[in-house]
Amino acid sequence: MNIYVGNLASDVSEESLRQAFQTFGKVDSVTIIKDKFTGESRGFGFIEMPATAEAQSAINGLNGTELNGRAITVNEARPRQDRRAERRQGKGGGGGGRRRW
Repeated sequence: MNIYVGNLASDVSEESLRQAFQTFGKVDSVTIIKDKFTGESRGFGFIEMPATAEAQSAINGLNGTELNGRAITVNEARPRQDRRAERRQGKGGGGGGRRRW
C-alpha cells in the first residue's frame, strides 16, 4: 500500500521516517519529495508497505503524531491525476474566460 505523509519538518530524513513506520511492519520504500531546484524537502513524502493490514495500522497509529516537532498527516495515497486530462475536461485553471480590454 502506498501511504502519503504530510506536514514533515524540513529536517526529517528518509531514515527517521522509515524507523517510525517500521514499528508497524515491513517498509519497502521511503521517498521524501524535494524541490527540484533547491533540493530542499517540500514537506511531504510517500511510504510503500507491502502488507495492507500493517499499512493501515501505521496510518491509524501515526496520523496526527509528532515527528521532529510537527504533527504529521498520514493517509492512503491517492493516485496522481493526469493534469492534461483535467484541462481537457474543463477542470483546473488556465486561460479561458472573456477578454478584457
